Amino acid sequence: MASQQSYPLSHIRVLDLSRVLAGPWASQTLADLGASVTKIEQPGIGDDTRAWGPPFLERDDGSRSSESGYYLICNRGKRSVTVNLKSPRGQALIRRMAREADVVLENFKVGTLDRLGLGYEQLRAENPRLVYCSITGFGQTGPRAHQPAYDFMIQAMSGLMSITGESDDRPGGGPMKIGVPMVDLITGLYASNAILAALARREVSGEGEHVDMAMLDVGVTLLANQAMNYLLTGKVPPRRGNRHPNIQPQRVYECRDGHIIMAIGSDAQFAKLCRVLGHPDMAGDERFRTNAARVVNLQILDPWLDAQLIQHDKAPLLAALEREGVPSAPINTIGDAFEDPQVVHRGMRFSVPHPDGMDMPQVRSPFRFRNTALRLQDGPPTLGQHTDVVLGELGLTPADIAELRSEQAI
Repeated sequence: MASQQSYPLSHIRVLDLSRVLAGPWASQTLADLGASVTKIEQPGIGDDTRAWGPPFLERDDGSRSSESGYYLICNRGKRSVTVNLKSPRGQALIRRMAREADVVLENFKVGTLDRLGLGYEQLRAENPRLVYCSITGFGQTGPRAHQPAYDFMIQAMSGLMSITGESDDRPGGGPMKIGVPMVDLITGLYASNAILAALARREVSGEGEHVDMAMLDVGVTLLANQAMNYLLTGKVPPRRGNRHPNIQPQRVYECRDGHIIMAIGSDAQFAKLCRVLGHPDMAGDERFRTNAARVVNLQILDPWLDAQLIQHDKAPLLAALEREGVPSAPINTIGDAFEDPQVVHRGMRFSVPHPDGMDMPQVRSPFRFRNTALRLQDGPPTLGQHTDVVLGELGLTPADIAELRSEQAI
């Protein structure tokens, strides 16, 4: 096991007031990188996602634990401390912890923590080097700043759903959300990036920062090439299902025994595809010789490709395409993905121990460094698992902690 000093962020202390997904995803990213993350939860209830099941982790005797799969995927490596933020003594505990923290992460509605005496300016007054990251649906300013938001809402409002799903003229056509809460997840990654940037700047300036991270901003950013297609032409991009707007051929194709995808990214790759299909002359046809020509003439190319691929079985065709260097793949289920030899080799599935003795499955962080390790051995905490330990580190005695519990401050 790597020593604490070998982790990239072993010197960073994070006070995490966030819950649900975007904030916890950001703090788990920092925890995987070695930061000491203290997760503050509401006494008796905890993070909302603890109850977002089934499925829940099961004990060895078959009974259900209090941790849902949703909670377990985004809270690895943290210490859980219960604090009642509505209690004056609870608020005092947060201020005390914030004085020793490098980072405070929160995703309350705009103004909530200010009213509790825990806003950026209030904590900054006692810790000028503090990096304070606020994650909200719409940001700290603007006409929607005080509105709540969830990932599904932002996928709809940002335009992402308008370009996801099959086109209206095809079976099943209509707007579709992405199969995971992608805006939440990417907001968490942007937040962790912004926090790291603020910490790097602090090394030079000595000053802390307030990061204002809005999910709608992230959703609009994720429009990427589709946003630029609109900005350059003024034309609203339609839904195209699995068909790429700028690169062809690239979509789902049906073989005799199921479906595959191909993602042809160059004229040379298209020529190789034509050779595999036994029609090398197609690569020289002026209608298809260049990517731009293939995009323009897709209504001719698509039926031809369909007629060719339906004559093949998936496995031998994919093997032939792989030998030629043509980007292609099977369409795996999630179960298939975890059995893929490359995924197995990279150790993307692993487990960590639960305090009750059973193993908790986890999905590995994609970070890999040659000279430093990740801190992955500590599982998601049970509610309040580390309250006594953390408060003891602050100098509170067992009698002090018992008094706080009797006052429902923790």
